[in-house]
Amino acid sequence: MKQGRSLVDLAKTVEQLATQKVDLVAPTTLMQLTDSGKLIVNTEHVFEPSNACHNQLAERLNIPTKYYRAMQEQAPGLLAENVNHWLQAKNERRMVRGLGGVARAFLSDRYHRIDNEHVLETVLPVLLEAGDIQVQSCEVTESRLYVKATSKNVVVPVRESRRVGDLVEAGVLITNSEIGLGSLSIKPFLHFLACTNGMVRDKLAFTKYHVGRKSDELDLVLSDATKSLEDRATLAKVRDVIKACMSMDLLNKEVELYEAAQRQQITGDVPKAVELLGETMQLSQPERSSILRHLITGGDLSRYAMMNAVTRAAQDIESYDRATELEALGGRVLDLNQKEWNRIAEAA
Repeated sequence: MKQGRSLVDLAKTVEQLATQKVDLVAPTTLMQLTDSGKLIVNTEHVFEPSNACHNQLAERLNIPTKYYRAMQEQAPGLLAENVNHWLQAKNERRMVRGLGGVARAFLSDRYHRIDNEHVLETVLPVLLEAGDIQVQSCEVTESRLYVKATSKNVVVPVRESRRVGDLVEAGVLITNSEIGLGSLSIKPFLHFLACTNGMVRDKLAFTKYHVGRKSDELDLVLSDATKSLEDRATLAKVRDVIKACMSMDLLNKEVELYEAAQRQQITGDVPKAVELLGETMQLSQPERSSILRHLITGGDLSRYAMMNAVTRAAQDIESYDRATELEALGGRVLDLNQKEWNRIAEAA
């Protein structure tokens, strides 16, 4: 799997970022985008919008993204005129999440803040108190927080695998987005010891979407105490969910799927099979090339090998966000129905 920060560095970074946050709820009629691209929320708060914030402005104001980006690059005055017109016309209350001088998100006033520092406060004691759990990889990006941990005591061999010592550890992937790009999510995470690949099982995820009641604050900074209470109410269930993801029962059921996948061979043209998989999962050409290379190098042309080639390709990706997406796409290889898989396996 792709490595990120150390756990100590992650905790320090999240703590440092927490001191720079500011959340504002205000009517859009009080907001303004300047010709220079600054977002004015009120007289005291002027931000530089992030790419994510620009995307959310375009989406919530119903401005086509391609047109929005063209105006941003070629006609910033026209962009400001368009955005400001629709901010006035919408006359809605919105939440702007700031970090230092950056507006990192433009969200609904019903957005339920679950902040990374509170996720870690809940998650890390659960992981560290259990002596058999090891944090394999973690990171915080502009988009998400990631913690990938596995249990050294919940391990099962994949029988009849062509790889010597093919053991799988049960684990958990915990992710959170503070800027509206995904829910707080706890998913089973499988660690393949023979190749150090990691695989995410989206199909079995526990998620808590960031949607709550409308905020009562108008044009005010939301207090840390308010945010903390909201976060903790949601995070109370985390302990049991983590334990369920690392259960031997879940791992045994997963390994049964792997063993069945070993018996499903690619019988058609291998490069075309990878191309069809790439089309199905919207993979880039470099990603498809990486998967094909790892598939051929592995000397196995089964569905199980295709799954592992996808997760192995994740290690070649520079972006931690995208690498984790590929680890989840590896799991989706198992979830393809038989008709979809046959179409790929029999490609000619």
